[in-house]
Amino acid sequence: MPIDFRIYLVTDRKQCSGEDIVGAVGNALEGGVRAVQLREKDLPGRELFRLASLLRRLTETYGAKLLINDRVDVALAVGADGVHLGALSLPPGEARRLLGASSVIGCSTHNAEELRDAETGGADFATFGPVYPTPSKAAYGPPVGVPALAAACRAARIPVFAIGGVGLGNAEATMRTGCFGVAMISGIVAAQDPRAAAAEIAYRISHGRNGGDAEREGAS
Repeated sequence: MPIDFRIYLVTDRKQCSGEDIVGAVGNALEGGVRAVQLREKDLPGRELFRLASLLRRLTETYGAKLLINDRVDVALAVGADGVHLGALSLPPGEARRLLGASSVIGCSTHNAEELRDAETGGADFATFGPVYPTPSKAAYGPPVGVPALAAACRAARIPVFAIGGVGLGNAEATMRTGCFGVAMISGIVAAQDPRAAAAEIAYRISHGRNGGDAEREGAS
């Protein structure tokens, strides 16, 4: 499935600043985000389903994609566009068999071997990181760094999204590694104004991708 988004918003309701996660996602969509991963691993199934249903209606309003972290059953129940899988999750091919050929399958990767496994397993795209230090990815070990990200992007045959510590200050430089896009949590959901943060990130990654000559994307 072709990937048509450059910003991949990953939810964390505990990082929201001044509003709930549904409001933060809605504002991010206003700012130009067109793909959201619902990642609330601590929620019980019923609560996760309710939240996924709300986000499905919201993302449909904006023509954006909704992926559910790991839970193929919840993705099926709410009619999500796909799932995002970890190294220990259901294999990408099995997830696609359950969700359908048009589903979008993303995989989390932290090194070159995991990225190759995602490719050969049939993932449509992968996140790679953590690239920079960030508390949300501390459990996955020290940052892989920009050189490893650049090498992964050169070798990959699927779109690679940088994740882990990506924000306004490094978005342009991150895109210059050759990554397809950026995946973000706190840079948007923890911002005082998620709409403005999303619009500014879209602008900066466009400059990084096009050498600084692009017009603002998603700022309207």
